[in-house]
Amino acid sequence: MAEKNMMSLDEQQVPPMVSSTLLSSEGAKEQLIQDCEELWKQMEECQNRLTLQETETLSDSDPKLSLLMKRVKALSAELYQWQKRKPDVLPVNPDVLTALGRHQLQEVDQDLEMVLSTIQAKNEKLKQDLVREQQWLEEQQQLMDCLNQTEEENRNQVVEFSEERAFQEIKTKMLKIKTYKDKILTALGEFLEEHFPLPDDGTTRKKRHSSKEPDVQLISLHEILESLIHKFSNTPHDPYVSITTSFWAPYIELLLRNGIALRHPEDPNRIRLENFTNSNIS
Repeated sequence: MAEKNMMSLDEQQVPPMVSSTLLSSEGAKEQLIQDCEELWKQMEECQNRLTLQETETLSDSDPKLSLLMKRVKALSAELYQWQKRKPDVLPVNPDVLTALGRHQLQEVDQDLEMVLSTIQAKNEKLKQDLVREQQWLEEQQQLMDCLNQTEEENRNQVVEFSEERAFQEIKTKMLKIKTYKDKILTALGEFLEEHFPLPDDGTTRKKRHSSKEPDVQLISLHEILESLIHKFSNTPHDPYVSITTSFWAPYIELLLRNGIALRHPEDPNRIRLENFTNSNIS
């Protein structure tokens, strides 16, 4: 009876095959779960049968004991062989395995498509970055070539410095400045003679005073400005000019009111030309 109850699992009948119309992945999973549950129930039934078997005491001289010992050795050897074997795949419907395999392949395919899309996007960005870097490299190379060409031209056009040549250049500049100055003074004189003539329309006229005072020869506004300019240029540490009787009072008042000349802070009879610098220009 024990031999009949300890029948191996290979001799058990597998549950009926599922219908070939079951092709969805969810149905395939359900079918596998049902197969596993059926096999587990069969294993529990075998375990319960072995547990319920009554133990039978046998004497050492009983021939049945010798037979059972040989059976134990055979079962132990078979157990050792089963422990060395790897578990086999459950014998399920091929359609179920096909559906599960198709579902897994679809998932793998979706994952691979996502990876491919990501890699393609990265490659496109890398291509754009490469184009920009190449353009920047070309621009820098062109700039470098231009600088090298300019340096080479300047190196070929080096002129030896000469003190005599520098002196001649400064002298020429000074002559140009002097000519420009004379031109400006001439234009200023013509403007002043036209718009600011001396009394009685003369460049030098005698001022009429009382019989007790001698006649005084007045100077033009142009001459007053020239004296102020020369004083300011020649002696900048003491640019003041003393007001004499030759200075016509309306001209002095005109220069003071328009900010062209300034009085000495301690001596009102002395004036100087205003210092027209950049700080005075608004």
